[in-house]
Amino acid sequence: MPRRSPRARAKPDPAPRLPAKARPRTSPGTRRKAAAQAAGKATAAAKGRSKARRATATPKPAPRSGAHGKPPRPSGRKLPSAGRGRGRFKPRDPAQVQSILDILAHAHPDATTALNFENPLQLLVATILSAQCTDARVNQVTPELFRRYPDAAALAAVPQEELEQVIRSTGFFRNKSRAIRECCADIVTKHGGQVPRTLEELTKLRGVGRKTANVVLGNAFGIPGLVVDTHVSRVSHRLGLTRESDPEKIEFSLMPQIPKERWTVFSHWLILHGRQICVARKPRCSICPLATLCPRIGVSASV
Repeated sequence: MPRRSPRARAKPDPAPRLPAKARPRTSPGTRRKAAAQAAGKATAAAKGRSKARRATATPKPAPRSGAHGKPPRPSGRKLPSAGRGRGRFKPRDPAQVQSILDILAHAHPDATTALNFENPLQLLVATILSAQCTDARVNQVTPELFRRYPDAAALAAVPQEELEQVIRSTGFFRNKSRAIRECCADIVTKHGGQVPRTLEELTKLRGVGRKTANVVLGNAFGIPGLVVDTHVSRVSHRLGLTRESDPEKIEFSLMPQIPKERWTVFSHWLILHGRQICVARKPRCSICPLATLCPRIGVSASV
């Protein structure tokens, strides 16, 4: 038997351990199910206590209102103010629209297109050239252009570089040259060299949109059409006749308000009014004949 050290002899012997109890085996998920049931019972009890407190609580007095009481404070989400948001557009009173037309007719009795032309083809080409260019500049270029190329067949056959040199001063001359040549080629092959007389056929030509088509129809053929350019868009917004921003939508919103027989001349009135008085930056509201009828929508400064 081995000898024990003095330190080992000083320590008492450890008490004997009892055998551990056998743990009962349970099916999987039993503990989790029991915990969920206990949590559900606790939640139901809490809800019952809260409901009992609400039933026995003293109701709050209604908020005072009237001359001697403060108005009740709104609860929840704030409602939009009357002037906030687009809402539904309300057209102007027909009597006021008629007054606007009468004033414009008196202020611009000789309103017509500023482009010089002798036939529908010349007006069509001049309108294509007027994009991003002044009418005065176009009128300086078109006499020489039509002297060299008097019809659609000649304009369709001219080389691209040669036509670019003639119309260079109007700006964007490459795109305009291509549009004129392809437009005239379609007129020759599809319409026998004559400019079509319908909006659908005109807008199918290269470089011809609704604005150009309405210019040709109204001024060359006498068919009413609303021309929406920057001046028409600006002035019609300020007058409260529309709030659309797309030119086509502006056109359709003005149609029911303006008599059809005045569509063409109405466009000329707004164009002249926008150039002379209702200019873009600071409109001359002090001398405007429409001042009493104009709500000046979007105008922040005027002279």
